[in-house]
This record gives sequence, structure tokens and C-alpha cells, in this order.
Amino acid sequence: MNNNKKKKKMPKRKRQAVKVIGLFVLIILILVLSVVAFAMSKLTKLDRISIGKRDVEINDMPEETKKSMKGYTTLALFGLDNRSNGSFQSGNSDTIIVASINNDTGEIRMASVYRDTFLDIGEGSFNKANAAYNQGGPKKAINMLNRNLDLNITDYVSVDFNAVVKAVDAVGGIEMEVTGEEAKYINGYIEEVAEVTGTNSNYVSAGNQTLDGVQATAYARIRYTSGADFKRTERQRTVITKVFEKAKQADLLTLNSILDTLLPEISTSLSVTEMLGLAKDVGKYNMGENTGFPFERQTAHIGSITYAEVAVDFEANVTQLHNFLYGNEGYTPSGTVKELSEAMRNQAGF
Repeated sequence: MNNNKKKKKMPKRKRQAVKVIGLFVLIILILVLSVVAFAMSKLTKLDRISIGKRDVEINDMPEETKKSMKGYTTLALFGLDNRSNGSFQSGNSDTIIVASINNDTGEIRMASVYRDTFLDIGEGSFNKANAAYNQGGPKKAINMLNRNLDLNITDYVSVDFNAVVKAVDAVGGIEMEVTGEEAKYINGYIEEVAEVTGTNSNYVSAGNQTLDGVQATAYARIRYTSGADFKRTERQRTVITKVFEKAKQADLLTLNSILDTLLPEISTSLSVTEMLGLAKDVGKYNMGENTGFPFERQTAHIGSITYAEVAVDFEANVTQLHNFLYGNEGYTPSGTVKELSEAMRNQAGF
């Protein structure tokens, strides 16, 4: 039963080592695809975890739902909270993103599934969403997303700590207008980010300036100003857009250098053929809207699980997600989603 529920956001916790800013995952993927066609030999640097069709669970969904998803490529993107770089078999996925790519227009939409979202992570076991990857790697995390959200994901891309800083540094930094309040928090994070990633940086001051990888990562972590996590998400969108714009303007030599830098920091289940299929359309890719899931939620303590983000009417939240990702206004939840919605309501008490 729900012992304590509240609408306020999670209180401040003891500072932890830097988390991967997950919106960079998609940028890293795009950078790889941008040069893969002429750098096939470099793909040996990628970490691969094979996921076969038998490994993937997909709900029995209405035909109209399946039809609405056919014109899209949907990927799971994970940012891992691992202290050991290059280890992708497990770890809490503190960043979880569902990315839909419109195959006709090239528009990319991203929905972050909050790491503390209360979900069925497998076999009727409910926990925070980030626990699935730690318990069963990308396979279990993908199946969690498919089961709870009526998705048909078969592939993933994961990154670890270093990828964030390297992505920004690889494009030569990004120009950003920093407020005095933001500068204070950036400087508070810089030493920690630099220590965890083994890099160096300098303090910043208010004003327009070029941020390096450490500084940009610190900027994207800020959540204690007005707007809290919502403002942090906005900062992340700003950073990723700027990285994306610079990457698309880079010459072949720069892209090749970016590839050498970033490939060792990436794990994926995508085959070479699948990457080439995505790469042929990389020129038309464009960043669309971003959002977070659940759309409506309450923070609750459920048994031994503290500070879980529980969807208020889970079924309605999944309906809204399908409208956002696929423009499906007539989405009908599967029987599985309806059952999970009822189970969450019983456990949370609302």
C-alpha cells in the first residue's frame, strides 16, 4: 500500500558522481551514422550486445496501433550510471529515452522516461524504471519499455560517463548564454564532473561564452533554479540542439575524428546493415519536440520503494505518449497496459 504520497518533487539528495546526460545519446548515434558509410572498419570499436527477435517482448496490440507505428523507427537510448567506462552489460540506466524517427520527414522526437518511474520491470515485479537495466541489461530494459508503454522497440544505444564530455569537446564546444545563477551552479559541479571523467576545465562567469565538455555537462545538470527538473530538461534540449547543429556542419575530417573519439563509448544492438539504413537519411534528420514521461505523476513511497514517480492514470499517460511519438490520436491501450494501469492504481492507492 501507499504509505506516503505527495505532489512535490523529490528533495535534494547528497551529491553523487556525475550522471550521463541522456539526451546526448541520440547525438552520439547521429554522429556515428553520419560517417559510418565511409568508415566501416571503425565499427569494430563499438560494443555490441546482440538482441534477437526471441529476446524481445511486444504486447498484443490493436491493429490501428501497429499501423500508426509502421512509419517510424523507434529506439531505446540509455545513459548508464557506471563508474567503469566501457561496461554496458549492467548498471542503473539513470537516463532512459524513447526516440521515434519519422522515416518520411526525418523528424526525431524524444520522450524521457524518468528514472524513478514506477513500472513493471519484469514478471509482475514493480520497481523504479532504472532498475531494469541493472538487473538484465538492455534486453530487460527494452522489454520493460515495450510491456509498459505498448512499444515495439528491438534495438538500443547506450553510453557511459565519458561520452557526454567527449561529444561536446569533439565539436569544439558550444556557445551558450549563461546567467549569474547558472554560473554559480556550473562552477559547483565542474570539479566533480572533471574528476569523474578524467578531464580538466575552468570556472565560468555570467555572459555569452563557449562551453567545453565539462562545463556544458555541468550546465545540463542544473536543477535547483526556478523550474527545477523542467528547466533542466530545457537546458539539455538547448545543449543537444547546439551540438547537433555543429556536428551537421562539420567537415569529413572532423567527423572522422569525432567517430574515433566516441565509438569506444557506445554500445548498441544495431547491425551494420541497420546503421547504413539509418545513415542514408541522416541529412534530413531534424530535432522535433521533447517531453518527459509520465506526463502527470505523483511522488510516492510504496512499500520499500521510496520516491517513486507514479503515473496518475497510467493508461491515460500511455495514450498521451503515443500521440506525442506517433501522432496517434486514436490510440487504444492494449490489454497488458490496462492490467498494469489497474495494478499500479492498487499499489499506489491513486
